[in-house]
Amino acid sequence: MKILLTTLNSKYVHSNLALKYLYAVSQEWASHLELKEFTINNPSDYVFGEWIRGDYDVICLSCYIWNIRQICDLAENIKRAKPKIKIVLGGPEVSFETAQFLKDHPWADFVLMGEGEGVFYHWMQQLFSRMPDYASVEGLAWRREGGDICVNAPAPPLLMESIPFPYEYLPAEEDKVLYYESSRGCPFRCAYCLSSIDRHVRALPLARVKEELRYFLHRKVKQVKFIDRTFNYDKERSREIFRYLMENDNGVTNFHFEMCGDLMDDAMISLLKRARKGLFQFEIGVQSTNARVLQICGRGGDLAKLSCAVEELHSSDNIHLHLDLIAGLPGENFNSFRTSFNDVYAWKPDALQLGFLKVLKGSPMAAMAESYGILWRYQAPYETIRTNDISAEEMVCLKMIEEILDLYWNRGGFRKTVDYLTDCCFATAFDFYREFAEFYYRSGYQHCSHKKEDLYRILDRFAKERRADQGETVRRLLCEDMAETLNPDAIKKFERKGWELSR
Repeated sequence: MKILLTTLNSKYVHSNLALKYLYAVSQEWASHLELKEFTINNPSDYVFGEWIRGDYDVICLSCYIWNIRQICDLAENIKRAKPKIKIVLGGPEVSFETAQFLKDHPWADFVLMGEGEGVFYHWMQQLFSRMPDYASVEGLAWRREGGDICVNAPAPPLLMESIPFPYEYLPAEEDKVLYYESSRGCPFRCAYCLSSIDRHVRALPLARVKEELRYFLHRKVKQVKFIDRTFNYDKERSREIFRYLMENDNGVTNFHFEMCGDLMDDAMISLLKRARKGLFQFEIGVQSTNARVLQICGRGGDLAKLSCAVEELHSSDNIHLHLDLIAGLPGENFNSFRTSFNDVYAWKPDALQLGFLKVLKGSPMAAMAESYGILWRYQAPYETIRTNDISAEEMVCLKMIEEILDLYWNRGGFRKTVDYLTDCCFATAFDFYREFAEFYYRSGYQHCSHKKEDLYRILDRFAKERRADQGETVRRLLCEDMAETLNPDAIKKFERKGWELSR
C-alpha cells in the first residue's frame, strides 16, 4: 500500500510541520509512506500529474485557509480519475463543521479532527488491520461504504512529550523556513483565534527543547519559526530559551517568535538587548489600541506596558519587530482604526501588517459575528467585508492602504522619504498612506506590478501632485534611499532613464 502525505504551502520557502509530525508518529509503516509538498503557485496540472503518477492508494491532505479551495478541486478530480483512492483530510479547515464538510464533499473518505498525530496513528493501525474498526478511532470522521457519515468522539489532547521530534526522521530543508513548537495552547481568549478554544498550555520539557534547538544550530539553518501561540506566556521559561540561544548562537540562524508585548518585563528586555542583531525576530499582535474593541474581542493586556516594551526593543535596534493590526474588529470604526494605525506606526516597527478580520470556523467570533453585523466572504480565507461599524467602501480603502504600506514600508527602500512625508507633510501617517493610496489607484498603478525603480518614480509623482513645495527635498531623499537600496548598475540605469516611468 502506498500512502502520500501532501499539501499546498503558500510559498516555496514555507514547509508543513503537521505532515512531518504524521510521518514521525508512523515509523512502523514508514516503508509505505511518502511525503511531498507543493505550493498553491504550482500549476494544478503539475500537482494532479504527480499524484496520479505516484500510483497511491491513499492521499492525505493538510488543509488550511490558503489552500482549501485548490485542495478540494484537486482531490475531487483525483477521486473521479481513480475512484479507489482513499482521500484523507486534516487541519483547521476541516476540523470544524466536519459532518457538513463530508456531506458537501462526497469524494472525501476520512477527516482527522483536531490534533492529528494520535488520530493518524490509530487510523493507520486500523487501515493495516484485517478487519478495520474506524469507529474506535477517536477524533476521526469517516464515511461508511454505504455513504453514511460517522463522526467519532473527539480525541483528548496529547501530552507534548509523547510527540516525537519531527526532524529526527526527515532532513531539515535548509532553503526553507523550518517550523517548530515548544508548546501548544494559549492562556488568552481572543475571539478571532482558534487557539482561544483551549486555554490549557502544554509545553515540552526545557531539556528537550534545548536538545532539539541544538539540532537547528548545528545544521546552521537559515530560520526557525516557533509556532507557539504566545511564546512568552511563561516569562522564566522563555528567558531560559532566549539565554540558551544567545549562548549557543552560531552567527547564522534566526529565530522567529510570536510574543505578547505587555508580558515582556525589564529582566527579559535587559537580556534581549544583549542578543546578536539578527538572532531574534518578534511578531507582536497589537490588533487595536482601542481598549473597548479589545475588551469585546476578549483580548486583555496593558497597552502602556506594550508601548514601553516595543520602544525599548526598538531603541536597541537588534531585534526585527513585526507588529500586527486587524481591521474589521467589532466596535472599531474607520476613525478608530485610523487612531490604532497611527499609534502603532509611531513605534516605527520594521514591518507593520495591516490584516483583516477572518471569521474562522469554530472560533468564538463566528458565534458573535451576527450581533455586530459582521459579514465575511463565504470562501476561505473568510475575510470580513463590512460590519456595523465599518462600511464595505471603508474596508476597500484599507485594502488599498495595505498595498501601499507593504510596497513602501514593509519591503524597505523608502524609509528616509516616507519618514519625511509622514512626519512633516501630512497630519498623520495614516493620512499620508490614505492619500497616496488614492493617488496610486486613481492613476491606475494597481493594474500591474512595478519594478523597484518605478516605485521611486511613482512616489515622486505623488509628492509633486500633493506637495509641490516639497518636491526638491523629496527627490533628494529618494536619491538617498535609492543609494542604500539599489545596486550601482541599477542607479546608473535609473539616471539614464530619468524620473519618467519605465514602459
